[in-house]
Order: sequence, then structure tokens, then C-alpha cells
Amino acid sequence: MARMSRQKIWAGLPLAAAAAAGLLLLLQPLSASSRLLPGPLSRPEAFARAAALTELGRTMFFDPSLSASGAQSCASCHDPHHGFGPASAAPVEMGGPGLDQPGVRAVPSLRYLQAVPAFTEHYFESEDEGDESVDNGPTGGLTWDGRVDHGRDQAAIPLLSPFEMGNKDAAAVVAALRQAPYAIEIKALFGADIFDRPEDSLKAAGEAFGAFEQSPADFYPYSSRYDAYLAGKATLTAQELRGLKLFEDPDKGNCASCHRSQPANDGEPPQFTDFGMIAIAPPRNPAIPANRDATYYDLGLCGPLRTDLHDRADYCGLFRTPSLRNVALRRSFFHNGSLHSLRDVVAFYATRDTDPGRWYSHAADGTVRPYDDLPPVYQGNLNRDAPFGRKPGEAPALTDADIDDIVAFLGTLTDADQVNTAALSPAAVREPQQR
Repeated sequence: MARMSRQKIWAGLPLAAAAAAGLLLLLQPLSASSRLLPGPLSRPEAFARAAALTELGRTMFFDPSLSASGAQSCASCHDPHHGFGPASAAPVEMGGPGLDQPGVRAVPSLRYLQAVPAFTEHYFESEDEGDESVDNGPTGGLTWDGRVDHGRDQAAIPLLSPFEMGNKDAAAVVAALRQAPYAIEIKALFGADIFDRPEDSLKAAGEAFGAFEQSPADFYPYSSRYDAYLAGKATLTAQELRGLKLFEDPDKGNCASCHRSQPANDGEPPQFTDFGMIAIAPPRNPAIPANRDATYYDLGLCGPLRTDLHDRADYCGLFRTPSLRNVALRRSFFHNGSLHSLRDVVAFYATRDTDPGRWYSHAADGTVRPYDDLPPVYQGNLNRDAPFGRKPGEAPALTDADIDDIVAFLGTLTDADQVNTAALSPAAVREPQQR
């Protein structure tokens, strides 16, 4: 219920007007207990501060001067016209001071992250969400491996990553912020001496980014045709309805077991994720430069980017389940961007185990190397629930026509402001087959 309440509060806030008033309200001494947060605020002052932070974060999000190259903003990889995900089909994006350093993972969407819980190894849903008695295991956190819990902390990762925005250190970020035309707003929000404290300045930038990424209209509008269908304000085609049924059928697609498709017990719209960590072993992607090293593996929860769980062999190969909202906008899929068609993604789920030769590399003698991006020692971590779990040569849980129907349903998850972009994306749905 708390998440829905926050959503309603933010949705009713006139951001631009409040932001202008907020700068006046925020010209006050900071409290002694925190050099970033102001002292006690009235409710109107708190809303005004939030609005001012949101507008500051919005401006910063589109500012390329915050990168070492001077040519890359947050929006360069998180395009607002592609659901705040990448516009390109490249498996990884290029960054660094010369824009010549490749990343190691596909860029995720920033939409619908507002409800992601903090990472925990033992997640129990609330009564509003589902069954309180079930331990869902490792769950939550942002990024593919859940290594940070808040947008304000996540923002520091690309700012300082050598293959993203490429700043050498916090001081380099501060130097850019000090010269930015919005420096006065930063001082108004965080104190006149904020730029004299590099680490606090970086945290201040994170606060602004985090506030922007909580903006409902930008990041969680719930405006898809499926949302309208749930509200009784739209209809789905016969094919889309078949796809929804297959999506939710535990013996067929079984997609909804991880990508929740129905409202929560409190009526909150479905997030199309359970926020959990899962190992599904998409095929190794030779287009990622890091994979030219045959000994390199991205093992998600147990490293190499996340380091605190490196000794947990039972976590190796697990990555966070992303929301499927706006998934039809994507042109590369999974953490390694190994597939480039939504239809192929659904087909992979259906035939990963029944036809592994379709997806995985082959040895010199022609034998298949199943699950080739996950070392054999960790393959016991693989999810085997339907539609996985069948043996090579067996009939898959989904037919070709079933796959088409599920893809058609996934197209209904595109937000209204993204529909024109979706229309320009490569076709993901084939003509329905005769039954």
C-alpha cells in the first residue's frame, strides 16, 4: 500500500511550479546532523524540495558535460523514447573519455524501478503482495546483480565507470557540476559549500538523479493498453488474449511465475517482475569484447562486478528478473544482449532444453556446448521450471503459434507515450499461423 500511496502523492504534484518555489524555500541552513539534508520541513516545503530535486535531476540526466568525453549523458544510453533503455541493438554501449571503451552488460531500462525492494538474500512478500510465508530467496536491488538499492547510489556507477561516463573520481564530477549552469540550484538545495566537499557533491548529484527517476509521468505511468484492459477501458485481440493465457499457464509459458501479470492484493498494478534473481543461461555473446577471453564469465550475483557475494557458488549465474513493461521496444535482450528479437527470446525459453543446438555454441567435433556462458560447476543453479526442464528431442512446451501469441501479448505492455517508437521497431510478431 505504501508504494501506491507514494505514487498518488507524486502524481498530484505540479513539478515545474513547485520547483521554482522550492528554490526559495530551500535557501536555509542545513541541519547539523546531515550536511546533505535540510532541517525539519513542513509538508509544502518537503514537496517543494522534492520537486526542485526532480527538475534538477531531469536537467542533469540530459547533460553530456557530466561525462569525461563531454559527449555522453545518461540519456545517451537510457533513451526516454525507448522506455529509458538503449535505442541501439548493440549488446553493450561504448563509453569512457574517448567513447571507445566497451561495456560488459546490456543497458537495462530505468522505467518501473520505483517498486524494486532493497536487496536481501531472503525475501518475504508483504500481505499486500502475496504469500507472506514463502522465502523467495535473493531478491531486489538495482542493476542486473542488485548491488545497490537506491537510484541515488546507482547513479554513481555510470558516472565513475571507466566504460561508461568515465570520470576519474568524484572530484572530476564535481568540477563539471561546479561549471554547470544549474550550479546555483545545487547550492540552493545542498548548501553554498557543497562543491568544496567532493564526496558529498557526488551524493547530492545522486539525490537529484534518484528524485527524477521517481517521477511517475516519466518512469512509471502505467499507461499501456494492458493497464487500460485491466481497468476495463480497453480490449485485447483474440491473439493477445491467447498470449495472456499462455503467459500465465504454469504448464505452458509459465512466464507469470516470475513476471507477475496480475494486480497485487492491494490493487497495485502488476510490475511484470517478482524482483527475484534467477539463472536461465542465455547463450554466450561473442559480440561482447570481454568474452574474447575464454576464461571470463559474467556470473551476476557472485561477480565480477558485484564483489560481496563472490564466495556464494549457489548464486553464480543469477541475474535480476527485469520488468517486461515496454519490452517490445528493446532490440537486445538478457544481461548479455545475446538475442535481438522478442520472438527469439520466447522461443529460447520454450526450446532451451529441448533444442540446445539452436542456441548454444558447438565444439570442434560438432557437439553442443549447452549453457555455454555458465561454467559447468554452476549449472546446478539453472532454473528448470516450465517451460524449461524438458529433455533434448522432446516436444517443447510452446508451439510456434503459441510463441507468436505470447509475443503479441507482450506488445500490449508498451506505455502510451512509447507507442510510436514501438511502431518503428523491427517486427517481432509473425503473422498468426493457421490452427
